[in-house]
Amino acid sequence: MARQVISMSQKDVAKLEIMSLLKEKRVTQEEAAKRLKISVRQVRRIYKRYVQHGTTGILSGKRGHASNNKLSTEIKIKAIELIKSKYVDFGPTLAMEKLTEIDGVKISRETLRKWMIEEELWSGKRRKLLLVHQQRERRENFGELIQIDGSPHDWFEGRAEKCCLLVFVDDATSKLVQLLFVPSETTVGYFAAAKEYIERCGKPIAFYSDKHGIFRINTKENNHEGETQFQRVCRELEIELICAHSPQAKGRVERANGVLQDRLVKELRLRGISDIKAANAYLPEFMKMHNAKFEKMPKNTFDMHSKLNNTDDELNLIFSIQEDRKLSKNLEFSYKNTIYQIRVVGQGYGLRHAKVGSSAESVGKF
Repeated sequence: MARQVISMSQKDVAKLEIMSLLKEKRVTQEEAAKRLKISVRQVRRIYKRYVQHGTTGILSGKRGHASNNKLSTEIKIKAIELIKSKYVDFGPTLAMEKLTEIDGVKISRETLRKWMIEEELWSGKRRKLLLVHQQRERRENFGELIQIDGSPHDWFEGRAEKCCLLVFVDDATSKLVQLLFVPSETTVGYFAAAKEYIERCGKPIAFYSDKHGIFRINTKENNHEGETQFQRVCRELEIELICAHSPQAKGRVERANGVLQDRLVKELRLRGISDIKAANAYLPEFMKMHNAKFEKMPKNTFDMHSKLNNTDDELNLIFSIQEDRKLSKNLEFSYKNTIYQIRVVGQGYGLRHAKVGSSAESVGKF
């Protein structure tokens, strides 16, 4: 008679030894269960198979058979074809989300990642050696600190001109509170984004920006004195403006920019959006979807935004480019190659050489 060779794992060998001791009544079922770290009920089932079939009864009946949870080859082929045709530059996480949402193909992220690596559609990223920066604690309340930044990028992947996305992120929650596409990073663009945000949410305690010339005077000859148009707006609305000393200091908005340059670009592509106007119309829907996935709970639930008491006309005046001019003895001043004269009743001597303010450019639509 030919000898049957049975391959067993260390776990199976341990089971065989315990079942032998149990058969010889040298251990109880409770002791066997403790040694094998299984329930007494499982011990009884294994012992019954051992008595009936000997050593082979120890082995699992599923040995050599595919797992009940194993996905079919057809699903794998379908998923890979969809990725190659629609999501070729998507990462495993975003590809998994879109396969589920749009195509009804449900696969775990890890399974999809393995398939994409096998098909050379994704490569595992090596971890970079990062410098250690002192972590700044989140603010405790929503609206206490809003990080703001501009992200110039090819948002439409060549379907339109490159443009800039203005991004406002709440520090306490990582929630996107404002997004706006503009042709370039300008004061007027930030005026439009800030005005829309403040009208919707109220005034935050502080804005947190970089040291761009929009947010502070950087020229050495002025010794950083004076104020920019955006600083003036913040002063008039009683909002503190803080300029970060490094990109790492405003890391939340920097990381948000990276996520947006990946996810938002692909959402615009999937929806066939190829211009700023259509993109801005879609942004509220995207913000809602993004915040549902990435928003964090703040330490405190109090909303620090304060009510806006200005009228529409007052707000429009605040969010306009304003400059000071000095009147001549004839009560005239020049602005953009145009001479203006103040009309007064009487001589008007008291206005000679006085400073006057002018509002030149108000917030526009993008």
